[in-house]
Amino acid sequence: MMDGWGGGGGYGWLVFVAGVFFIALIVVGIVLLVRGARGPGRDETPGPGHRVEPPFDEARETRTSSALEVLEGRYARGEIDREEFLQRKEDLLGTNRP
Repeated sequence: MMDGWGGGGGYGWLVFVAGVFFIALIVVGIVLLVRGARGPGRDETPGPGHRVEPPFDEARETRTSSALEVLEGRYARGEIDREEFLQRKEDLLGTNRP
């Protein structure tokens, strides 16, 4: 006699649970693929006090600009002469490399 679930000897509920599990597995897989395609960390907002490090080139540019500002300040105060200023500026900017 059929019980409405296919009459599989009382295992109809097991087929139902396996189907729900399979659908949930597909949904989780799609969510992970979409999040992975967006790239790492884009959905994470840093909290207060959290410092985000810039990429290497940007950090180098910031350090070079800061060092150049210090050098210009020393030249403006007369701590170094023009020749030393120009030499150190070339060193910082890398314009005299072989």
